[in-house]
Amino acid sequence: MAKRIALVTGAMGGLGTAICKALAQSGFTVAANCLPNFPPRDEWLARMKAEGFDFIVAEADVSNNESCAAMIKKLEEEVGAVEVLVNNAGITRDNLAMRMKDEEWDLVIETNLKSVFRLSKLVMRGMMKARCGRIINISSVVGEGGNPGQVNYAAAKAGVAGLSRALAQELGSRNITVNCVAPGFIDTEMTRGLSDAQRDALLSRIPLGRLGQPDEIAATVVFLASEQAGYITGSTVHVNGGMYMT
Repeated sequence: MAKRIALVTGAMGGLGTAICKALAQSGFTVAANCLPNFPPRDEWLARMKAEGFDFIVAEADVSNNESCAAMIKKLEEEVGAVEVLVNNAGITRDNLAMRMKDEEWDLVIETNLKSVFRLSKLVMRGMMKARCGRIINISSVVGEGGNPGQVNYAAAKAGVAGLSRALAQELGSRNITVNCVAPGFIDTEMTRGLSDAQRDALLSRIPLGRLGQPDEIAATVVFLASEQAGYITGSTVHVNGGMYMT
């Protein structure tokens, strides 16, 4: 891949940060997406610079068509066409189905599923012109096995897997691969908030007996972005310590 420009959405969280670093270390020019006027942005950039990373900031609300289109247009004009898209942005709005509000459903579907379609559509023209590209979607073990209180999140992540398989068939003839990485429970700020009892119950369901590390997800993303993964498309790579096996 000549230009090696990678766009990572939701880049400034724990998982997104690990993905950005790993791609940069593999030689990619990384555009790190965040919300416009994202409060932790400057602190994150300073921390990354102190660690030796220099990322391009790509501001956009992934749940908004116009915002995403403006971000992609700016990247193409100032840097070049995106050749690797990592759809990592995601939110949760957990609730039991009986109590779930329409807005809790809609916001998760809009952010976690529809954004994957919208951003893939925005970058695929450039990829098709170059006859080269990688779209890597971060799904979840919850999209495969379900989880009580997360019908919206499970539906969105299951939808991402189906979208990826269909898109892989549409784009394969142009040498564009589309794959998913499905993390299990990863050691991030979210899981660190669990009580000891919740953590013990969770670990009892994982054959490897530990949470995953963000770097382990990032390494999988880097492999799928590489030339070595050129014959892998329409697949979901499960990185969950054996919690869910297919």
